[in-house]
Amino acid sequence: MLFTSAAFLILLVVTFVAYYLIPSQKGQVGLLICASLVFYAWNFPTLLLLLIASILTNWGISYVIVSTLDSPRRKLFATLGVALNLSILAFFKYSPLIGETFFPDTSAIGDFLLTIPLPIGISFFTFQGISLVVDTYRGEELQRTEATDRPMGLLANIAFYLAFFPQLIAGPIVKAHDFLPQIRRKFLRDIDWETAFRFMVTGYFLKMVIADNLKDYTYWMSYPWFQNLSVADLLVLLLGYSVQIFADFAGYSLIAIGIARLFGYVLMDNFDFPYIAKSFSEFWRRWHISLSTFLKEYLYFALGGNRHGALKTYRNLLLTMVLGGLWHGAAWSYAVWGAYHGMALALERLARDHGFRPLTNIWLRRLWVFGVVTVGWLLFRLPEFGHAILYLQKIFTNQPFGNLERLGLVLVYCLPVVFYHLGYLYLNKGKTVYRSIIQPLAYGLMIFLIFTNAGSSGDFIYFQF
Repeated sequence: MLFTSAAFLILLVVTFVAYYLIPSQKGQVGLLICASLVFYAWNFPTLLLLLIASILTNWGISYVIVSTLDSPRRKLFATLGVALNLSILAFFKYSPLIGETFFPDTSAIGDFLLTIPLPIGISFFTFQGISLVVDTYRGEELQRTEATDRPMGLLANIAFYLAFFPQLIAGPIVKAHDFLPQIRRKFLRDIDWETAFRFMVTGYFLKMVIADNLKDYTYWMSYPWFQNLSVADLLVLLLGYSVQIFADFAGYSLIAIGIARLFGYVLMDNFDFPYIAKSFSEFWRRWHISLSTFLKEYLYFALGGNRHGALKTYRNLLLTMVLGGLWHGAAWSYAVWGAYHGMALALERLARDHGFRPLTNIWLRRLWVFGVVTVGWLLFRLPEFGHAILYLQKIFTNQPFGNLERLGLVLVYCLPVVFYHLGYLYLNKGKTVYRSIIQPLAYGLMIFLIFTNAGSSGDFIYFQF
């Protein structure tokens, strides 16, 4: 169910009204669980069984961990819980990749692996399952007496945490120790209406006006259509796709955060104006923050982080990013994309450790980071690695100019994202003028464009991950 669909808006309004009429925490949680299951099962009801299986598995493991006093046994069950979550993710997400790689010829095993479906949102709710198990083992969330005395209450809270519909399909990834303490009775008077409004209007604008319009132009980046495009087309469309993927994913995250605020829950910001980053490490502190912090907390630190010398630090950065790349998709091109960013982070850290900074101008550094990141997005648009290489080759061999009208329209749809980032840099410094004059005008214009210039509806890009 798309956030931009009429069915979703009906579900949201009905759930919201009923939610604040219910006089108890249990009733509110139960209603949101039911709404979340309807949301997830809307297009593919059979996949609901997997989500329910994940909920029951993580509940069982968490209950055993929290009710066990023996430390070695707790660690054993925690390891089992992480392994089960990763196994579910690996089976449904990476079976086709395994089939293509190790069973290239027609065979019963290869054919079976290639037919396994990719359940929507599986990368997100399995990572949250891992967070639940690890945080429970660390003792950060679930209190032993409460969990063991009320196992069905524990089940309800875990089901709510894993299935909460605003962020179920494409994040932000929510850590258990951030979300579970928020579960309590919510009141209409406590809603931060202004914040929810700002998040949702900006999110719908980025998705419906920017991303949905740009997708009709970046379609021409597909193979084999891009081979006959001009150099200017190839470059501007690559810029357009970089803007599109930001607008699409940041838009989803903002809508999700805004909707969660309507129900009294605070989700972490997932994007912090990433295209003004002056370094690759800063970019990853600003882009898909929930994933980067998850990988840092549960993988990079587990590998040793930067505690065991420079070489192991570079290795850990590279390995973390390669695995982060594979999280995005079941194709080796995503691993290459992860290695690409891992190498950028490692080389940047190497240069910093030796006091080497080739670019001193802050804007040149921003343009450098943006350019390298934008080239990397080509592997998202063209997951076939050979097609991505061919695209880059065509930039150096094709005719210089082509469809000027298309170029102009792509640049027009890119401009709001440019202004969005520049506004953060400069307009916020004059907060009085910004909040009293510029901000109301900007939100009014965004609402107007949502209703008058929305593109054709399309799935969010990160649904495929």
